Amino acid sequence: MIGILRERLRLGHQTIAYPDGPARFPARFRGRPALDPARCAGGCAACAAACPTDAVLRPGTSELALDLGACVFCGACEEACPAGAIRFTRDYRLAMRTRPELAVRGDAPLLARALDERMKRLFGRSLRLRQVSAGGCNGCEAELNATGNIQFDLGRFGIQFVASPRHADGIVVTGPVTENMRAALRTTWEATPAPKLVIAVGACAISGGAFAGSPACHDGVDGGLPGVPVDLYIPGCPPHPVTLLDGLLRLLGRVEGDRLQLGDTGVL
Repeated sequence: MIGILRERLRLGHQTIAYPDGPARFPARFRGRPALDPARCAGGCAACAAACPTDAVLRPGTSELALDLGACVFCGACEEACPAGAIRFTRDYRLAMRTRPELAVRGDAPLLARALDERMKRLFGRSLRLRQVSAGGCNGCEAELNATGNIQFDLGRFGIQFVASPRHADGIVVTGPVTENMRAALRTTWEATPAPKLVIAVGACAISGGAFAGSPACHDGVDGGLPGVPVDLYIPGCPPHPVTLLDGLLRLLGRVEGDRLQLGDTGVL
């Protein structure tokens, strides 16, 4: 016991300061891409040819864009582009409210808008979520689980995951929504009391990701829950816990404006 206490004292305070201070990221972290279509060689499509999920849109033109909803952040497009028209930054702010907003153009980031005033009053101080793994690889699920650990401590913002949809304010969906999970996802949604939120986490839940077009899945929440609006898309493969925190807090109006808190290349 004495040894445990000594080690705990040695480790000190572990919770990151975000959103009031910087968060640390590993050196290999890739965040929001910045695009410079002016650098595109006429008609060059090397970046699109290298992309495994067809996330690069209109390559070689002045309308070059990158679909964050399909992007798996592998960096292949950046490596393949001979002119440096695509580069990945360390900006972790990736979440968006609508699917079209996930198409990145240029280098100025869009930031997720908050819920309306009525919904912020309902959920802004206490949000309970039921997570549904709809055929995911467990990458996004692992990062969601990490948001509750001592480094990120999602609970300090009044956000918690619950075991039953009947105790939830909304659902968080990961995975491409396989045919075998479609009915379970629908049942979970219907069991969640209104008003309720839907949050799609990861490339698979947004677009199908690497599994897009497979007859075994429905290419994410939009296809798996037709007619049910998604309130927040959080891209990534998987998204970093700080990206998850940022998206959820912006949705609730707890983080506003162009605030960006970048720290060093630590070990988190």
